Amino acid sequence: MKRINFKERHFKFLIYVIVIILVNVAGISLFFRVDLTRDKKFSLSQASREVVSTLSEPLTIKAFFTKQLPAPHNNTERYLKDLLEEYSISGGRRFNYQFHNVSEVSSGMSGADENRKLARDYGIRPVEIRTVENDEIKFKKAYMGLVLIHGDMVEKIEAVTSTDGLEYKLTTAIQKLNNKVSTLLSLEEKIKVHLYLSSSLNTVAPYIGLEGLSDLPEQFRENMENLNEKHLGKIDYQYINPAGRAEQANLAEKYNLINLEWPEIEEKGLPSGTGIAGVVVKYKDETRTLPAINSVDLPFVGTTYQLIPADRLKEKIAGTMESMIGINRNIGYISDHGTPTLTPGGMGMMQRRNKSQMGVFNQLISQRYSVKNIPLKEKNIPEDLNSLIVCGPKESFSEHELFKIDQALMKGTNIAFFIDSFKQTGGGRTGGRASFEPADTGLEKLLEHYGVDVKNAYVLDENCYKQNMPQNRGGGRQSIYFIPVIKDGHINNEPGYMKNIKGLVTMQASPLELVNDNIDRNLVEPVKLLSSSDRSWLMQDRINLNPMFMHPPETKEEMSSYPLAYMLEGNFTSYFKDRDIPEKKMDEKEIQGDKEKNGGEGKLEKSPELEKVSAANRKIENGKKSRIFVIATSKMLNDQLLDKEGRTTNSTFVLNVIDHLNDQDRIAAMRSKHQRLNPLDETSALTRELVKTFNIAVLPCLVILVGFGVWIRRSLRKKQIKSEFNIHQGGEQQ
Repeated sequence: MKRINFKERHFKFLIYVIVIILVNVAGISLFFRVDLTRDKKFSLSQASREVVSTLSEPLTIKAFFTKQLPAPHNNTERYLKDLLEEYSISGGRRFNYQFHNVSEVSSGMSGADENRKLARDYGIRPVEIRTVENDEIKFKKAYMGLVLIHGDMVEKIEAVTSTDGLEYKLTTAIQKLNNKVSTLLSLEEKIKVHLYLSSSLNTVAPYIGLEGLSDLPEQFRENMENLNEKHLGKIDYQYINPAGRAEQANLAEKYNLINLEWPEIEEKGLPSGTGIAGVVVKYKDETRTLPAINSVDLPFVGTTYQLIPADRLKEKIAGTMESMIGINRNIGYISDHGTPTLTPGGMGMMQRRNKSQMGVFNQLISQRYSVKNIPLKEKNIPEDLNSLIVCGPKESFSEHELFKIDQALMKGTNIAFFIDSFKQTGGGRTGGRASFEPADTGLEKLLEHYGVDVKNAYVLDENCYKQNMPQNRGGGRQSIYFIPVIKDGHINNEPGYMKNIKGLVTMQASPLELVNDNIDRNLVEPVKLLSSSDRSWLMQDRINLNPMFMHPPETKEEMSSYPLAYMLEGNFTSYFKDRDIPEKKMDEKEIQGDKEKNGGEGKLEKSPELEKVSAANRKIENGKKSRIFVIATSKMLNDQLLDKEGRTTNSTFVLNVIDHLNDQDRIAAMRSKHQRLNPLDETSALTRELVKTFNIAVLPCLVILVGFGVWIRRSLRKKQIKSEFNIHQGGEQQ
């Protein structure tokens, strides 16, 4: 056998050391990580990469953390550093971050005083955390906050006490600071804003209440110059005067522009003519139309016309542009018809009495969206909305108000319906026995036309919330059947915004049913999101929500699973297709105003000239691609079922649905990946006993058998080697 000398051995050792050093150097310079978690919890989301990669000017994050924090807070700082490093890789030279030591001053620790003063200047204050030292629970103050600085704007996160949702908080804060300037600078092409206005309308305008129409092109030019300056020259605006009837008809049909037509009016010396009016905003393949002339049908008066003021038209154009390119995400909320208020009203004692039941929901969505209250009885639905929320109305909608909602959907506004199938009177704080009657708001027939029928019943479920009973009432747990707990098997996790939603709680929910005759599967795709368990039944006709009087059916045949939430997406047909546009009802104020205009002689009468003018394209019958979300309970948005941090699955579900309606699926996916609820699949009693028996009895026996098999195999191998060795030795001896 060859011997290795002393020098050669040391030379090899030196080579090994050099190789190890080079591998470590390469590891530092060529650093990479692999995220093996199923939901990529420790990787930066695509939405976060896009936000930091479009920074228009440097963004600096200053983190203020006390050193040597106890568990689990020490892990929070480490996670934040890794996360900021990921942001830095995607953000490049425009993204910077710094960690400032704000620990209490000790010998040799310089700069901590200045860092604490800097933190206070930014509004970062220490928070109180609990520690365990020498078997004692102690409380200490620690800095765990950060600030984001972008140009002249500063955003702060005062307390980073957990890793849950930290990426979501950071990304939305960065997006809020960076949104407008970066989005405009990163536009691939200009936004086109065209005013289509036929000059032929100027001849008939004074006779139909459109005074000042001739000044609109000049006002449009001035307003667009002003907007273009504020939007970094990214607007391509143009005034177009369509003259011929054929051109007008084509443009009116293409962009849903109002098209007026009138015969010759000899007594006024007016020749017959036609004309169109409206503003078209285009960006890439998306197009939105804004009216320049409003038309409303009034009782006794008929169709009336009103020119939208130039400054109001300017606001609509700006809002629509910014909505299309993703600068502003505006949400409308129907604030009348008995819907719950988003914020409390009044002051002092009155404010406490009128406390909003949706304060948490308002707080959560206001972090990312601009919420506009819309009193539908008084105002139209703005064109710059990305989505509209209708929650728990108690009063009926007029046909004209339903027409407003319908046309908003036709224009591409997505709508979320959180509606109740019953109206409750009495009970609760008002005292007395609660009574329930079917809600007839008019929305039911609208939804049925779009393809979803809301049943007048409540879904009761054996998989429900269990209430702990006091000892004076026998103790134990009581099932509240009208609060179903929706488990993983009855939640559709296929859509991206529904991933990681493993469990939900609903309350007083009604079943939904698709109206297949009203759904053109080629144009509209319905997706069931939630359903009750297979051990559900319905309460209908006589409604009594006293848990003491609720009992499951005697047989399983009387139980079934019921759909609770749907998302419909596609090109819907108007409920008012082939129907007249409904008249707007006039209240006392409007009637009195008409009397004053007419010298106190009753209602304003229709002028002969107005009667001769006809208008086409006043309604959209076949809508743009849009989405409808339906769940038959307004309780999903109540403070009872949501949390202020937005971490529970109920909050995540509601916010993800809103994000999906606003084309923010990547934000929804980022929020979902931090969900920690991951319940075990339900199993039967027999299955549990079999698994338990296998683990206790069968598994040890298998281990023993495998060990015995290994022992036998080793014994046989020893014998084989010994036999071969003896033969070999014997051969040599011979």
